[in-house]
Amino acid sequence: MPVTAWLDVVGIGADGWDGLAPASRAVLEAAEVVIGGDRHHACAPHLTSERIHWPSPFRAMVEEIRGLRGRRVAVLVTGDPLWYSAGARFAAMFAPGEVTFHPHLSAFQLACARMRWSLADVETLTVHGRPAEAVLPFLADRARLVILARDGRTPAELAELLRESGFAGSAMTVLDAMGGPDEARQDGVARDWTGTTGDLNTICIDCRADPGTRPLPRTGLPDSAFQHDGKMTKRELRMITLARLAPRRGALLWDIGAGCGSVGIEWMRAARDARAIGIEPDPARRAMAARNATRLGAPRLALIDGTAPQALSELPAPDAVFIGGGLDRETVAACLRALRPFGRLVANAVTLESETLLAEMQAEHGGDLTRIAVSRAEPVGRFRGWRPAMPVTQWSCEP
Repeated sequence: MPVTAWLDVVGIGADGWDGLAPASRAVLEAAEVVIGGDRHHACAPHLTSERIHWPSPFRAMVEEIRGLRGRRVAVLVTGDPLWYSAGARFAAMFAPGEVTFHPHLSAFQLACARMRWSLADVETLTVHGRPAEAVLPFLADRARLVILARDGRTPAELAELLRESGFAGSAMTVLDAMGGPDEARQDGVARDWTGTTGDLNTICIDCRADPGTRPLPRTGLPDSAFQHDGKMTKRELRMITLARLAPRRGALLWDIGAGCGSVGIEWMRAARDARAIGIEPDPARRAMAARNATRLGAPRLALIDGTAPQALSELPAPDAVFIGGGLDRETVAACLRALRPFGRLVANAVTLESETLLAEMQAEHGGDLTRIAVSRAEPVGRFRGWRPAMPVTQWSCEP
């Protein structure tokens, strides 16, 4: 039996009722129940339907909306419901045939029109409900960023991050209440940004690296970018490891023996919305990993106090697993069982005993076994010579 649509998610802008398409107006006028925030309801004061205001937190509304099934329900959200808005949650909560989406112009489209920027050539980001440090991986000379704000303090917070990261000369434009009668614009430079604005703002940043600054790449971070105690996956090996792990958008990594967090952090920098859980029993290293994650733009790195395999049983299934410490048969077996379809496992070893185990694992489960040796040029008296690092054996497997 086909599912009947009963829930309409309608995007609305600061231009309110007058800015809605005729189809969106018709949906709202026919609704028995309209759900939205105070600002959304104020945009349509003439509707006679039952009104429900958003609770805080949003998830408290889920079961209440389910209980309205069978009535005509309209939900008001800002802009495009499926672009950094509540629409994605509704799409996940209800069957496809139950929900209809009615997009409005997004803040990104409006901002690029005001800035005369090509939307296809900018990075569209949000710090609404997220740490501001999440924008750090996207800082690059001549990059253009359009960022949805958390509130009126967000522009100053971003300006401070730009200054600290060597991008103080970046031009900033803050667009407030776009499309509405109170639309406002402020222009300035991160170095001396002092502007204040309303809560409904969007920040446009034309990034410029300061003289002498070496902007960090998205991946391939120098070892010096991390706080560490000497025990870490070094840059060359880290890049080979990440290539095997194959980061992709939204994928989850287990980083077992996370240390200073270098692999998990680069995994998260490599792909939008990639997630990582670091398992590390040493509290000093967990603290170090947390500091690195914040400084390097992966503030949502999750860190677990524990050892494998015991600490793995309650974790969500991973798309990839890296074993950099605590390698044993039980851990490998637990990871292989937990991996999602098309998942990848990578393990590195430096001791003869762990090398032997990797050889046995490769014989049992297949995959590739590789020995990696790296030498770096260093001074030898008045000259230079090659100083080798300890060779590393790597097993990669796609079960």
